[in-house]
Amino acid sequence: MSDTTLASSGHAACPAIFISAPASGQGKTTVTAALARMLRNQGKRVRVFKTGPDYLDPLVLAQASGQPVEQLDLWMAGEAYCRQRLHEAAREADLIVVEGAMGLFDGEPSSADLAVLFDLPMVIVMDVKGMAQTAAALVAGMAGFRDDLRIAGMIANACGSQRHRELIEAALPASVPLLAAVERNADLALPERHLGLVQAEEIRDDLEARFEVGAKVLLAEGLADRLERLPPISFDAVPELHTVALPSLHGWRIGVARDTAFSFIYQANVDLLQRMGATLHFFSPLNDARLPACDALWLPGGYPELHAARLAANATMQDDIRRFFAADKPIIAECGGLLYCLETLTDYDGQAHAMLGLLPGHGAMRGRRGCQGMQTAVLPEGDIKGHAHHRSVAEGTPEPIAHGRRQRHPAPGEAIYRLRGLTASYLHLFFPDNPAAVARLLMGDATERRYDIETEETNGCD
Repeated sequence: MSDTTLASSGHAACPAIFISAPASGQGKTTVTAALARMLRNQGKRVRVFKTGPDYLDPLVLAQASGQPVEQLDLWMAGEAYCRQRLHEAAREADLIVVEGAMGLFDGEPSSADLAVLFDLPMVIVMDVKGMAQTAAALVAGMAGFRDDLRIAGMIANACGSQRHRELIEAALPASVPLLAAVERNADLALPERHLGLVQAEEIRDDLEARFEVGAKVLLAEGLADRLERLPPISFDAVPELHTVALPSLHGWRIGVARDTAFSFIYQANVDLLQRMGATLHFFSPLNDARLPACDALWLPGGYPELHAARLAANATMQDDIRRFFAADKPIIAECGGLLYCLETLTDYDGQAHAMLGLLPGHGAMRGRRGCQGMQTAVLPEGDIKGHAHHRSVAEGTPEPIAHGRRQRHPAPGEAIYRLRGLTASYLHLFFPDNPAAVARLLMGDATERRYDIETEETNGCD
């Protein structure tokens, strides 16, 4: 594979591919994880990105690649942010892999939009179970749907036999080579639950076995040799992001809930808070008896519904958080964090469990249908982009102070609640969209009393 190069002019070059599919559920993440592990086993440094606001896939891909995995989203993060992240990755990687979201052309902007913007060659993954030549026809149609797409080839997933592979390969146009055929194998598929993949932390050893099986399949298919022939792509630095004036959180201690109940955390959010000077104290509402000493709390989303009984039983942690709330200290609660802040949470078995009771209301799970979508949180501190994805409902809550503004629909989005220092919503916020608003949220009254949002010259993407 070509060596990564860095020019003094701010250019970095590295081979890259974009992995997409005609729809969700085709095996994109399974293939991406196997590819990353294959190259990692060869001593290559692979940097993986995930398109869209997904939390679960990046955790799996980070384990497979051994490197942090960040989200790239043109609407939520913006072109400059995405370009800079790719530039930084190209400085250190042997290969950049971007996994798309949903189908190739779904959403505004779509995976195709991002791939075209950065000139990333497209690998189309398709579950070919139950079809042969038709799979080739569908891939050919996708390849020709836009004349600005650069197609590297197809990976046939869930292929039934050698003859099945031959039928697909013979029907593909010459411009779309078959890069690999992945056999139907239960040992490859990644386990799922109601909001997506099972969290990597819960099944780490099982995932390791699946990664290794997938890596061997792709290696035997000759995919590593094909990737060696990829030409490098140049990614320019974004000079204006190097002098962004960030608000200061120096000396500010932020408690961040992080365990299997609260794990929907953008790495970009963590990185931003640390660049702003905050000290982050990660703690577990499931396992820790006491809240760490901190000035603000961040209760992110996750799966509190799967651990509601244990959350309810941790009385000392609940008491500490209630005292923190009573002292009017800042708390951000997102989705699962919102459910934790309500009076009760009823799980899928219909059992109600006592939660923190910081916010009037009751949470309950609701079957397979859910709410998702990109929205902007409209807050007194400033607008912050983010998204919602949940299969629960909060009832009996107080009047919200605002609603999320949907990306493409005029109807009100998710309710946003404010009580004392608590700001709670189903929305997951992308902090880099508006660092000043995030600083105001996390500092509350201390914004004016203590820091007055002093700024410093800080690299906005390093």
